[in-house]
Amino acid sequence: MRIGELAARAGTTTRTLRYYESRGLLPARRTGNGYRSYDESDLRLLRQIRTLQDFGFDLEETRPFVECLRAGHPEGDSCPASLAVYRRKLGELDSLIGELTTVRDTVARQLAGAELAAEAEAPGGPEPQCELGGDTW
Repeated sequence: MRIGELAARAGTTTRTLRYYESRGLLPARRTGNGYRSYDESDLRLLRQIRTLQDFGFDLEETRPFVECLRAGHPEGDSCPASLAVYRRKLGELDSLIGELTTVRDTVARQLAGAELAAEAEAPGGPEPQCELGGDTW
């Protein structure tokens, strides 16, 4: 298949495919007239790359998965290098979750303190005011 068909089937653009080719992730085979030529295995590579990127992996982190598929494995995550990337990414995610939990706890404490202060300042809430005249009721 040609580059336009592969891009359409993979849900991406021809520009993206050329970029992947330049990074060595997508093989560049040419027909006699110079057109790029792809097959179903290339579509599998693209789907692996896109899935990992949807999960937050950067392009370079997809390389071991692509190489695993190219080596003939049925899945891109069945090789030791792919598993190592999974482990590293999981560690990064755990760290980010920890940081976000700390920030969330801090914001929750700030909110609780602010609500207590607001309640102490005006029990029952602020005095209602008429929006038309600005008078207190």
